[in-house]
Order: sequence, then structure tokens, then C-alpha cells
Amino acid sequence: MNKSVRLDKWLWAARFFKTRPLASVAVSGGKVHLNGQRVKPGRSLHTGDVLQIQRAGFQYDVTVLALAERRGPASIAQTLYGESEASMKARAELRAQQKLAALASPQTAGRPNKQQRRHIIRFKQER
Repeated sequence: MNKSVRLDKWLWAARFFKTRPLASVAVSGGKVHLNGQRVKPGRSLHTGDVLQIQRAGFQYDVTVLALAERRGPASIAQTLYGESEASMKARAELRAQQKLAALASPQTAGRPNKQQRRHIIRFKQER
């Protein structure tokens, strides 16, 4: 394997982002930090580096265990990094909070069905 690989390629290969351009935009936008510093997408990544990745409201703190330039199966992609226990715990807590917030928020009824539309039309015509 290679001694180093571009950061955006690795993020794509490790399946943190669906496409390489999305990974590049995230790195350029400051959503990915390498060893605590903001970097560019072309920065070389080595094994043992620590990444902080912000994606979809969640933060991943991962250590690079292996390098890959090509995207493979998800089972192989998961072996490229190791996530810290604190990161997994924080994401689980945030996910639980989001579920509770969704249950607590008032749900809209959505679009009216056929019967409800007929009632609305009759109500408007009676005016």
C-alpha cells in the first residue's frame, strides 16, 4: 500500500462521503480537521493521524488505521479507521435526543385526504 494518500480520497474511500467532490468541499469548508488543524483536501494522510469529521450534525473522532485510494465494500471501509469510544457515545446521545425531540414536536397532519378535501370545499362554498 501507499505511504500516504490525499485526505479527500481517503474520506471517500472510508465512506464518510458519498462522492469525492463532497469530501473535498467538506474539507475546504472546515468540516474536517487533521490532528486538530484545518487542512486542504490535497493534504497527505498517514496512518496514525487523528481526524475530526463533522457530518450531518454528528462529529466523528477517528484514527487512521489503514490507507486506501479506492472505494471498496463497506466492510473493508470500516477497517480503515478506528473511532474513539467518546465519539461513539456522544453520537448515540445526540441521536437519542433527536428522537425525543421528534416525538415531542407537534406533528402536522399532512395533506388532506379525499374526504377531508370535500369537507373543505363544502365549507368554502357555504360562505
